Amino acid sequence: MTAETKGKNDTARSLVHFDKIGQIAITVRELARSKNFYQETLGMKFLFDAGAMCSFQCGDIRFMIGVSEQPASLGGTILYFKVEDIHKTHALLIEQRVVFHQAPHLVAKMPDHDLWMAFLKDPDDNVIGMMSEIPHA
Repeated sequence: MTAETKGKNDTARSLVHFDKIGQIAITVRELARSKNFYQETLGMKFLFDAGAMCSFQCGDIRFMIGVSEQPASLGGTILYFKVEDIHKTHALLIEQRVVFHQAPHLVAKMPDHDLWMAFLKDPDDNVIGMMSEIPHA
């Protein structure tokens, strides 16, 4: 079995497939100052505010900035993987004993969909985001 074949077989056995990054987030000290920097100075397209965070469109990827409740996490980067059904994916990962930092929760109500997120940890305690855009019925 080649390394290439082995990798394909391992992926095929998994019930969850994280294969598309939907968002990257960074932590900032002052939301208003940073929002102005990314929007006005760097010319990023502003999308929405959601509490202590706001989002911009950067090509195919959403870029989010947010104020952390814990100052030690300043400078951390979080990759957000898009999943079709966040609740089903959460349940499948729980069955595999994945540790979640935050269960699926509604983050923002958009004109045509609701944005849901959940956060899990990898074996080295890195936080990974899971996001799902659920269309309105």
